[in-house]
Amino acid sequence: MTGNAAALAMSQAIPLQRGQAAAEPSLTWRERLAQLDLVPDLGADIGSGEWWRGLATLALLCGAAISTFPGVQPLGVGGAPALDTADFNEARAQMIVPLALGADTGRHMAATDAVRPLAQTPERPQIELTATLGSGDSFARLLERSGVGSTEAQALASQVAAAVPLADIAPGTRIDLILGRRAARTMPRPVEALAMRARFDLRIEMERVGDRVVMRRIPIAVDATPLRIRGRVGDSLYRSARAAGAPPEAIQSYLRVISRQTPVSAIRASDEYDIIVEHRRAETGESETGKLLYAGLIRGGKPKLSMLEWTKDGRAQWFEASGVGQQRGGMVRPTNGRVTSTFGMRRHPILGYRRMHSGIDFGGGYGAPIYAVSDGVVTVAGRTGGFGNYVKLNHGGGLGTGYGHMSRIAVRAGQHVRRGQVIGYIGTTGLSTGPHLHYELYRNGHAVNPASVSFVTKAQLEGKELADFRARIRQLTAVAPGAALAPIAPKQVEGPKLGSLADVASKRVGDGI
Repeated sequence: MTGNAAALAMSQAIPLQRGQAAAEPSLTWRERLAQLDLVPDLGADIGSGEWWRGLATLALLCGAAISTFPGVQPLGVGGAPALDTADFNEARAQMIVPLALGADTGRHMAATDAVRPLAQTPERPQIELTATLGSGDSFARLLERSGVGSTEAQALASQVAAAVPLADIAPGTRIDLILGRRAARTMPRPVEALAMRARFDLRIEMERVGDRVVMRRIPIAVDATPLRIRGRVGDSLYRSARAAGAPPEAIQSYLRVISRQTPVSAIRASDEYDIIVEHRRAETGESETGKLLYAGLIRGGKPKLSMLEWTKDGRAQWFEASGVGQQRGGMVRPTNGRVTSTFGMRRHPILGYRRMHSGIDFGGGYGAPIYAVSDGVVTVAGRTGGFGNYVKLNHGGGLGTGYGHMSRIAVRAGQHVRRGQVIGYIGTTGLSTGPHLHYELYRNGHAVNPASVSFVTKAQLEGKELADFRARIRQLTAVAPGAALAPIAPKQVEGPKLGSLADVASKRVGDGI
């Protein structure tokens, strides 16, 4: 169709006869050897002649390797022969040996007449050391452990006690000492100088002048302005207060106080916290932070919560700005014993007939303490019929409690008692078969089941105490945030300066060896 032509030879169209085919050329032995595969893949054509030939080749190679294995024999290492004793000493004498090994340098020299043996080793003219006062340790024992004689240690302790009570020296206080030359080896070293930070606002330096030790008090100016920290709550009150510089302990105390009045989850991100803590700064640069003084919460620019710690009736607790203290509720067990008889009808163990048991009996060992279940006033304290030694308390609001069969009474009529205070001890006086406490609860003069009533105690400030409380709040909240960080002026130093320990050490250097 395209106009192209194709030609086909006769030899291609008609197959040649077998006799007419061209003979293939024969291969030489080199070509045959080159085409021979001695290492065929043993994973293919398994069982064929080529596979058996490969297996034979592998066995031949393994046999040749095993037969020519030379074995494992230790290799000899040549080296210099070991030195005998004389050669070693000769070589060591010419070494530069470390001090710990004797510092032999060069050959040994025999001692001449200029070398005289010492009867005893010389002593240092003075020793400088630092001792640390441990917890439960005493100042005198610390000096004795440092090498000071017991008599001098007691004298120095009495001298320091005249400046500051030894109990006020905090554990961990570092005491710098310089001990001088002793008169004999059997005697302790005398104290040449002593210096320490006895208190946050006082440093004490002592120096030997002649035969006596002179003490000088160095007052340290301290600013006790409380540290006030205010800020926005934001995403996290804790992280915000920490970023503002509040100590972790103060933030934890703040959260505990606030949570008694309002749930922490109810604090909004737009609210502001107001934290005031004890803070003291010394002119030497040290500072220390004390307990939480005031906890406030501001919402919408107005105080929502103001809490201040105040002591009432010998008990420290947190009060609101209105003068209302924290609430404590729940039934308090009058003793630690188990309940042996409940409220209700029962057969009396002594009288033998059924009658109303108007209280709860608590078993316990003879002499175990009995506690007041709430604050109150003692109205009865003495022998009362079948109750034996009996105490009755009036808690106000028509409530009262009674405690019978006591072995001993620890309160008197008209006395005010606090919740948890010991008012007597378990006994078996009156109609009793064994040591126990009979506990009753009265409402408007009638006995009721004590398990049905829970006491709620809430302190209230009134009169002058309330006025003092609010004045303290105004005093604390008048402190501006950051006012505790203002620079302070140093106080006047007392008397002439005796010098530091370094000065004392330099003056004693002339007495050295």
